[in-house]
Amino acid sequence: MTLKPTDLSPGGERRGRRLAGAPAKVFRPGPFLVLHAEPHGSQFEVMEKRGRKIDNARTLLLNAEADSLKNEKIEKAWTLSMASVNPSNGEISPIIFRPPAFLPCTLALVITSAVLNRRHYETFLSQSMLHLYVIGFGMTNGNIVKKECEQKTEERKDIFPSGLSLIASVAYASVIGSVPQFYLNRYKPRSPSFQFIMRNLVPGPLTGALCALSLLVMRSKEIEDGIEVMDSKGNIIGVSQKAGEKAVDETALSRLALFGTGILVSDLALHVLKRRSIFLEKSFPFICMRWSITLLALGTMIPISFSWMPQLGKIQRNELEPEIMSSTEESELFYYRGI
Repeated sequence: MTLKPTDLSPGGERRGRRLAGAPAKVFRPGPFLVLHAEPHGSQFEVMEKRGRKIDNARTLLLNAEADSLKNEKIEKAWTLSMASVNPSNGEISPIIFRPPAFLPCTLALVITSAVLNRRHYETFLSQSMLHLYVIGFGMTNGNIVKKECEQKTEERKDIFPSGLSLIASVAYASVIGSVPQFYLNRYKPRSPSFQFIMRNLVPGPLTGALCALSLLVMRSKEIEDGIEVMDSKGNIIGVSQKAGEKAVDETALSRLALFGTGILVSDLALHVLKRRSIFLEKSFPFICMRWSITLLALGTMIPISFSWMPQLGKIQRNELEPEIMSSTEESELFYYRGI
């Protein structure tokens, strides 16, 4: 596949340079390295080597011409930069929160949270891990607008409310997400139809709705402060709250469709296969089949969800604030939606 400037964004080369971000002079390890005060030499060297590789790719993109995107080396650098860098601020994302790591991480967490007949605290813990990762992924790949007027003291004041919102969102989503399994394990209903509803129909849409709600709560700052909007040439026109609201709403909707459909389809498929196959009544074949079907469902829904709501969003000029409308004559503007 050959990339063209018009395929990347309306601004072509200029938008590509913005997505690549400014080249970092010094590799700054992601948050996953802060946990280790004194990492092993070989471990740190691997992380540093990966950081240099990403920085080299970003530098190559900044110095590349528009027609050079046909070059295989430039194309690989573009792919690496898009998969490793947050386009809104140019920061390198932690490995586990990059788009290529989304499927393997969510696959294990979804399957773990779907296991029945466990203790209540185990169900709550598995739900907490799932929602904590989904929230972290959404925040890492969201819009991060840095205002020059902000001081370090103001940034420190935001740490406590953000941490409190994170704890409250994860706790609420974990408690509500554990309700179906808690009810089945606690009261053991005898009605087959009620068991089918609680086991196979409710968990998928409920998980999707909770993931969307958590994302709305944690990215509400984008609605309050606004996000940057650009013209067709990649020039920043201003910061819009309406564009931020649209970006967060669309991302939450894609998250609802992703987990709601993926988990629902896998649960229904497992239910049908288990009723028609005596082989799946044994635990080991059933576990293998669950992994395979969940992998197929999520592996299909993730690219559909990400392409349905691409990172580069469009918004009409008449939908924005008056000060932005007066700053440009273009009828259609663009913004970074996030993932």
